[in-house]
Amino acid sequence: MEDHIRFDRQDLALHLLDQRVLPEQEADIVCRTTDDVIYALQTMVVRGAPAIGVTAAWGCALALNETSGPEWATQLEELLDRLAHARPTAVNLRWAVDRMRKCWWKAMNNGGGDRQALMPIFLDEAAKMQAEDVEACKTLGRFGGECLQDGDCVLTHCNAGALATAGYGTALGVIRGAIEQGKRITVIADETRPFLQGARLTAWELHKDNIPVTVACDNACALLMSKGLVQRVVVGADRIAANGDAANKIGTFGVALLAKHFNIPFYVAAPLSTIDPTTPDGSGIPIEQRPEREVTHVGNTRLTPEGVPVYNFAFDVTPAELISGIITEKGVLQPPYGLAIWAALNEASAASEAEDTAANGKTGR
Repeated sequence: MEDHIRFDRQDLALHLLDQRVLPEQEADIVCRTTDDVIYALQTMVVRGAPAIGVTAAWGCALALNETSGPEWATQLEELLDRLAHARPTAVNLRWAVDRMRKCWWKAMNNGGGDRQALMPIFLDEAAKMQAEDVEACKTLGRFGGECLQDGDCVLTHCNAGALATAGYGTALGVIRGAIEQGKRITVIADETRPFLQGARLTAWELHKDNIPVTVACDNACALLMSKGLVQRVVVGADRIAANGDAANKIGTFGVALLAKHFNIPFYVAAPLSTIDPTTPDGSGIPIEQRPEREVTHVGNTRLTPEGVPVYNFAFDVTPAELISGIITEKGVLQPPYGLAIWAALNEASAASEAEDTAANGKTGR
């Protein structure tokens, strides 16, 4: 599944599968402005760290299209800042906007930084980022597939599948990777209150791919593990700190604690773009608080007494010591995570610089 994020270059419009109405409806939301993209990000039309990053990259092109006149560059900076701050926890959002900014700066240094010349550069870079994300997920899926054994039942929390990425998925990419290696894998999808990403999205995605999946209430996790029904846990991440602490959907920390108690391997699957080397540990990861209505209501039906406040923290942080391995497109990182993360990011940076050097040589720059 790679068509849930589609950009129409002729019409300059971003088409997003509206994940709020799945599984009952498959409908698109069309974004033509920065405000449209921010709305889609904040209301969960699109969610999942890598998908948020790809969406933001296309949003930068829409932002450029909104600018005009001699002050276009100042206007663009303001719009990019708004995009980068649309949601606080998923680092891929800021990463994507920063990467597009670097394209702009590079274009200016090469004499092509005017507004008209910048649009095809932005469009090509966003398309490249989308393709890179799919390839990264497939690669980490192959690495992660080696961590699973034939016959395993994998428990996952939230949705870290194709819908949460540009395609293929991170946690679900690991499951797909294992199946492509000929292993028989079944899945238990935590319902993931309050937005029900597991019950609605993970189950929908896996069922469409004929991968055996069973939905379980979040608070059934300990019972399932105690009965020996779970052999591995694989989750995604919205931000991984430099020491390996990982932020993921609220409830993940509790799943990790239970996995530790029952001696079940607990893996985090994420591309390197989800690692934030500027955040030393999990205490520095901002935790988004979302609207109370997500907890107080299902559709138009109120579940809680009017006037009673609720907590709706969207994420929690799983300490690195509870994580058996961090599965990336550069392999499965092992403790001590600080050193492993540093080495993987340096390797990726060196490869990127070599690619840029080769590209500049071909163009004679």
